[in-house]
Amino acid sequence: MSSATRLLVNGFEVEVEADRHLVGSTLVPALTEAAARPRVQRRAFVFLVGPPGAGKSTLAALLADAGRQLPEPLAVDVVGIDGFHLPHHHLVSHHVTTPQGTVPLSAIKGAPETFDVDGLARHLEASANDDVAWPTYDRRVHDVVPGTTPLSADLVIVEGNWLLLDEPGWRDLAAHAQYVVLLTADPQLLRGRLVERKVRGGLTPVEAEAFYERSDRLNVERVMASSDFSKVDLTLVVQADGTIQQGEL
Repeated sequence: MSSATRLLVNGFEVEVEADRHLVGSTLVPALTEAAARPRVQRRAFVFLVGPPGAGKSTLAALLADAGRQLPEPLAVDVVGIDGFHLPHHHLVSHHVTTPQGTVPLSAIKGAPETFDVDGLARHLEASANDDVAWPTYDRRVHDVVPGTTPLSADLVIVEGNWLLLDEPGWRDLAAHAQYVVLLTADPQLLRGRLVERKVRGGLTPVEAEAFYERSDRLNVERVMASSDFSKVDLTLVVQADGTIQQGEL
């Protein structure tokens, strides 16, 4: 049975259909387990990872809401790695060589090369015991806004595509996580979601399809082929009807 919940996702209020069974039997236990795992630092980090289009931001907001609804409420903060995109002026002024030729980084926005992974690592380290303000990515201006999300809770969900990427700079991030959730879906479902997202953002359908082929598709494939999923504690799979079920890769 599901029920509608209004949540703040990426700065916008949206209505989310929440599966009560999933929340009660899977998500709430995951949160409580993460909070209870032994650690030397004050703050526990839950990594929520998966390919673009899977719905990580929405699920993170749902997890935080589930924590607030517990008989003994569990405070949960949510941050995303999108706040560590390199600034737009950097992306348009720096170039990368691709099979299609030399293009500005803005043309592959969302790929690992367009992130400040060192800045992300520093924020994770600094936030282990202190209340540090994290940057966010404002989808209205399509750029990073620094210092806009202060952390106060002892349990923090960090969501992003590349948190388990087994490549230099990225592979060390998992050491900060006390619990890791993977959210994934069939590639064709992801394709439809990603094209629709770009159309909602102002692109024409043709432009959205081109961006998917140039960037999003490659990112989906790279997440699934180059991430270290051995670190995953819980796998969730988005179904064709939008529901989420516990599953396996």
